[in-house]
Formats: sequence, C-alpha cells, structure tokens
Amino acid sequence: MENSSRLLFSNQFQLSNGLLSFNRPFLFSRIAITLALLVLSLFSFSSSAQTRIIQDEQGQFEIATTPQRIVVLEFSFVDALAAVGVSPVGVADDNDASRVIPAVRELVQPWESVGMRSQPSLEAIAVLKPDLIIADAERHRTVYQDLQRIAPTLLLKSRGETYQENLESALKIGIALDKQSSMEQRIQQHQHVMAEFKSHFSLKQTVQFAVVSDKGMWLHSPASYAGGVLTTLGIASPIVKPTEKAYLPTSFELLLKTNPDWLLLGAYSHPNIVDDWQKNPLFNVLTSAKNQQVVEVSPALWSLNRGMLAAEQMAKNFEQILDRS
Repeated sequence: MENSSRLLFSNQFQLSNGLLSFNRPFLFSRIAITLALLVLSLFSFSSSAQTRIIQDEQGQFEIATTPQRIVVLEFSFVDALAAVGVSPVGVADDNDASRVIPAVRELVQPWESVGMRSQPSLEAIAVLKPDLIIADAERHRTVYQDLQRIAPTLLLKSRGETYQENLESALKIGIALDKQSSMEQRIQQHQHVMAEFKSHFSLKQTVQFAVVSDKGMWLHSPASYAGGVLTTLGIASPIVKPTEKAYLPTSFELLLKTNPDWLLLGAYSHPNIVDDWQKNPLFNVLTSAKNQQVVEVSPALWSLNRGMLAAEQMAKNFEQILDRS
C-alpha cells in the first residue's frame, strides 16, 4: 500500500530544484480521460433528450432516434417531409412519381416507389430497410402490424383529413423527424403566406371544387382539405348545410341546387360525366356556366396532394384563375 501510494504521488507531480512541476504525460492523460467522460455524459443526456412521444391514430408513438430512411405511404406526408428539407427513400406514389406535385418533387431527392397508396408493397418497403414508416390511418390500419414488423410506424390522418388536421399531422411528423422547431417555423411561415393570399381576395362569390370522372362527381365540402383551404382564404362555400363528410357524391339535380358561382373541376378522365350534363339545357341555368366560371384545375394539386406546399400552390392557382377572369 505504501509503495502504491508513493507511486501514485510520483506520477502526479515531482519536485525539481525546490519548484513544483507536473509530469506532463500523466497530466495530459488525465485531461483526456476527463474530456472523454464529459463527452460520454453529454451523449447520454442528448440521447435521453431526443426521446419523443407522439399521440398518433394508434395510440402513443415513441421514438428516440433521428430517422434517416423514411418511407411514406401518402402524398401529404411527402409534402410534410419536403417542407423541412427531408427526402423519403420510398413513397407509395401509385407507381407514378409525377402524381406528386412539382413544388414538392423539386425539394426532395428521387425515391423508390413502394406501389399503390391503397395497397403498398410490404416487400418493396422491407427492401429499403426504413427506420421510420409514416402511414395513413384510413388506408393502412389493417396492415399496421405488418408495417410495424418492418420499422416503427407512425399512423396519421391523411385521406379525408381537414386542412387543420393536416397541419397537426405535419407538426407530429416534424417531432418524429427530430425537427420540431423547423416544422413550427415552417407552419408559421405557411400561415403568413396564406394570410397574404387572403388579403388579395375580395371575392364575394361562392366557390366549389369537385372531382369528376366518367363515373360521377364528388363535391369537396368545407370539411374536406380543399374546402378548408378555400375557407382559410376567406372564400365562401355554396354548401350551407353543415356536414362532416369530406366528399359528397353529387347528382345533376344536387349540383343545380348547390349552384356555386364558381365551379372548379378536377377531372380524372376525359370524357367525364360533366360532358354528359352539359348536353342538358338546364346546365346553362347554373350561375357558373352562365358566367363562364366553370374552370378545370389539376386534380393532383387540388385533391391528391395535401399539405402546406400544396395549399400555397392552390392559393396561387386560384389567384391566377381570378386574374384571367
């Protein structure tokens, strides 16, 4: 014990000519050890600080890492990632990347398709080795457990969501990405942009967006995403009766009764049911038809792609429509 104490003492310092001088190699090693312990303690602290708990449509989702390989199964989730500069490695894009609007595509790197949004390929998702999957509560709840076996899966509203619900989902995605601050700033910027667009509009007429195909027409109510965007812009809806349904199957008689001043049509096929209705003399009784305010718009922008970038593009598109009238 005495020898050990002495050895320790001699390693710590030595007397030279009556002056105290430190043994440099030992001092440097002690500093290195101290710094290493400090780094380890900081690392441990940051790891615990990164743990986030998010309330999703399945319950409580917990994540303690910053995901790097993200697969998303709806277009609105691509919009949210693009808004904070994150690129997904895989997207359920219906096997057609062009269905994602250009404003979103130009902000992210090319991705691998994992099939249809309605039925994404589990095999294609697994091959990408994701560390986070973001899925739609309506479309993908039945395969949630299968997705969860591949990677942690965040289940959020997308299909049928309102405008406000989309912003809430975007914030949850920001938290999952460990980019809460960036997402909050982007949401504030978005709200400012939308308020600026709203100040440009002094329209007193009603506006109705609808999707059409050869099978029918569906009005997007104020409870829909597009309806919520128009409401945010201060645009009145012709649908007076409150409804929680986002999409309303519409007959020609119901369209006549709704009678919007502006009718924006997102056509999924040509010809479509409106071509048949236009042959009816009563079609010209519609205010929008009489005033030549039936306008075709992109269904990808106004219906398929929901998100902050999409909403800003919708506002810009509608401003252009009014400028041309």
